[in-house]
Order: sequence, then structure tokens, then C-alpha cells
Amino acid sequence: MAIALVPLLCRNCLKGADGYGGSYQVNLDDEEALELGGVELIRAAMRKAARQFGWKVTKIGRAGIRYGTMVVVQDVRDVPKEHQAVVNHAMNDRMRAALHKVWSEQAPAPEQRGSVALMTQEFRAASATCSL
Repeated sequence: MAIALVPLLCRNCLKGADGYGGSYQVNLDDEEALELGGVELIRAAMRKAARQFGWKVTKIGRAGIRYGTMVVVQDVRDVPKEHQAVVNHAMNDRMRAALHKVWSEQAPAPEQRGSVALMTQEFRAASATCSL
């Protein structure tokens, strides 16, 4: 499974940041997560895939939250100076997009690389092509 996740994480990395500041999140139904081996196995596969990029990861995996199972892997390395502008700009865009929704602004929201819904669909497709 980790091998199938590598291209997904790669697509979600920031361009020009050399892999720094990446993250990936999937939200699954509890039953679907169990069918895929459970939250611990999914977390382990995501962690292993993230290490292909040299990420130092923090990981979250919770089953039975309000909307099902959530699994997240996030790069927490210190960002080198030459990549800080790209990572900071992306973080500001994510914040502006979130505030845009909260405030129901009329202007277009900042473009985001990938939604959690898209990452979840990609994850489902990848998991269907391999076995955990």
C-alpha cells in the first residue's frame, strides 16, 4: 500500500518546496477503514510513503470520530530558508481559503492543491489496485 501512496503524496507536495511542508489526509467510513486493515495499518502505510520524501512526520489516525475515520500524515521538518517563502505562501493560501468559506466572501477563493475529498478518492483508487 505504501508504494501506491507515494505518487499521491508526491502530487500533493508544494511545487518549489523540495518536498517540505507536505501533508495528506483521508476521511473514510469506519467500516471501510476496517476493510482496508484498520486505522493503524493505514497510518503505517502513509508514514512509510511519506518517508520516501524524507518527511519527518506527525501522524493522526482516529476511528469513530464524528464523521468516520480520519488519517493524516504531515511533514513537520524545519523548512530551510530557501523554501520558506513557498511553504509560507501555501499556508497563507490555505488560511485565506478557509476564512473565505467562513465569511462567505463573494470574490473567488484562493486555489487549493487538493481537497480532503479528492485525496480520499485518490486513496480509495490506490487501495483498490493493491492489497494491504
